[in-house]
Amino acid sequence: MERNQRKVLTGRVVSDKMDKTIVVAVETKVRHKLYGKRVNSTNKFKAHDENNVAKVGDIVRIAETRPLSKDKRFRLVTVIEESVII
Repeated sequence: MERNQRKVLTGRVVSDKMDKTIVVAVETKVRHKLYGKRVNSTNKFKAHDENNVAKVGDIVRIAETRPLSKDKRFRLVTVIEESVII
């Protein structure tokens, strides 16, 4: 794998309570090992949001980067869709 090819994931923001950090839930479909049924698997990633633009419920794109802290390995690329406040 080339050095500049990094993982790019799309997910929903589930928390924005930290300063310059968001928690993004990325949902993937995985085939069950024994039964073969496709099941949803959710992973949560902490991502760096420099300008605090993402809010809870937004659909965002995050990209892999160098380690920024103990848990942060991703950074916010774009906000794809903003959440609707009802």
